[in-house]
Amino acid sequence: MARLPRLNPPGVAQHIIQRGNNRQPCFTREKDYSSYLEWLDHYAREYGLAIHAYVLMTNHVHILATPRDEESASKTMQSLGRKYVRYFNWAHDRTGTLWEGRFRSCLVENERYLLECYRYIELNPVRAGLVADPADYRWSSHRINAVGENGFGVVPHPEYLGLGRTLTERRASYRGLFDVCLNDSMVKEIRDSVNKGLVLGSDGFKDQMEANLKRRVRPLPMGRPRKTPAGSPGEN
Repeated sequence: MARLPRLNPPGVAQHIIQRGNNRQPCFTREKDYSSYLEWLDHYAREYGLAIHAYVLMTNHVHILATPRDEESASKTMQSLGRKYVRYFNWAHDRTGTLWEGRFRSCLVENERYLLECYRYIELNPVRAGLVADPADYRWSSHRINAVGENGFGVVPHPEYLGLGRTLTERRASYRGLFDVCLNDSMVKEIRDSVNKGLVLGSDGFKDQMEANLKRRVRPLPMGRPRKTPAGSPGEN
């Protein structure tokens, strides 16, 4: 089945996933992680992609970002992907593909869902059993967002800025979000939305995106459509 065109409205946050081909490792040493982040920062600045949150796992990457224009995300991820593959193949004396096709992404509604997506991304190492506290994982944005650690150029989203009037208040409120685990239904909703390239948000937000983008942003109904009985009027 043909893929739907990617959803890229400027100014709307996106949850992006880039996976290793056949789940193979994309990062095996510290230099790999730091190089990827350096080039992500470079290309995001060049193409106008504001990075809000990220996590680099062994065989995949999650990014929460807002594009300046329709091509910001695609240009950033394509340029980054090519640059990193060349580096990784050279550094590890290998050839061939590294990524699992093109990156996946979905739109994220600000209200309710945006901060949940922050949490989902930065809690990945906890769910994977790598650490007990997201602050203990080096290759994510959590310590930048939660305590203000210097590092990769993360841009606060307006929803993050609304957590408090000062940096201290915002960081304290942000840390407080992690005192409660994400529920299973939210985790599933986030995963389903990004894997299908649709929209993470309320019905009202989905209605708005469908009207603005002139295409569906919801999954098709399961199963075959029912046939209209002979002699009965069809739906208009």
